[in-house]
Amino acid sequence: MLKNRSLVSIEDVSSEDLEEIFRVADSMDASIRSGKKISIMDNKIMATLFYEASTRTRLSFESAMNRLGGSVITVADTSSSSVSKGETLADTIRMAASYSDLIVIRHPLEGAARLASKFSSRPIINAGDGSGQHPTQTIMDLYTIKKELGKIDGKKIALVGDLRYGRTVHSLILALARFDVEIVTVSPPELRVPEHFVARLPAGRKVKVKDSLDAVVSDADVFYVTRIQKERFTDQNEYKRLIGSYSIDKETVSKMKKGSIIMHPLPRIDEIKAEVDFTENAKYFKQAANGVPVRMALISLILGE
Repeated sequence: MLKNRSLVSIEDVSSEDLEEIFRVADSMDASIRSGKKISIMDNKIMATLFYEASTRTRLSFESAMNRLGGSVITVADTSSSSVSKGETLADTIRMAASYSDLIVIRHPLEGAARLASKFSSRPIINAGDGSGQHPTQTIMDLYTIKKELGKIDGKKIALVGDLRYGRTVHSLILALARFDVEIVTVSPPELRVPEHFVARLPAGRKVKVKDSLDAVVSDADVFYVTRIQKERFTDQNEYKRLIGSYSIDKETVSKMKKGSIIMHPLPRIDEIKAEVDFTENAKYFKQAANGVPVRMALISLILGE
């Protein structure tokens, strides 16, 4: 059960929890489509603290709470908050907890969400901590794969792009290891998945490592593409050298297995060409839209309604 629990890492969520989230998300999605009014979060307040830029995550969390009938208070620009005066994360969290029932936080430092959970009297949801994890993104990613392909087990999943700094991939690879899937990573050697994440995989779980997209283009069921994370590089010359390492266009799509899907946590830069948006393989905008029912499910389960 997720009631009153913080969600900092995908490892905080069991396989049984995932099934429950998917079930409730389906119900929430049906309610959205029908136009049914939901008021189960009436008198509940969610605080969103975003120390880093966000579009989809912040808006989908706030949309989810509003659709549930709750309210949102937010800090979207730390320069206008007491953080700019030197207030510590611990003190900010203590105060936000006294004003709300649930806190959603994004922070540039890995481990910040876990630290926040230690000082909060309210549940914390990690909306991304530096190059660490992004567990709610992973839950909606898994939900998308299941909805689009019917199931997750038995599929070949190719993780493509910046796997070193891309926190969405870090959460996703840990979650996929619970399923009967083949995981293949495709990235430049400099941007491979950090060893400390690979070491956390279950004993005997293998991840294939490839440098070329050609090695998987014809037989993967899912292409999970990520952008090169410019903001994580300390050497911008290295970033400029690596950007554009992989790019999916209509020619690439023509080589893909029938029924395969392309996903991306967004925003994209040049790794998926706009011409791909109109192919039946492109599912990244549906993936982003799934963030609302999935986050509605999480909020309602954590706050116990």
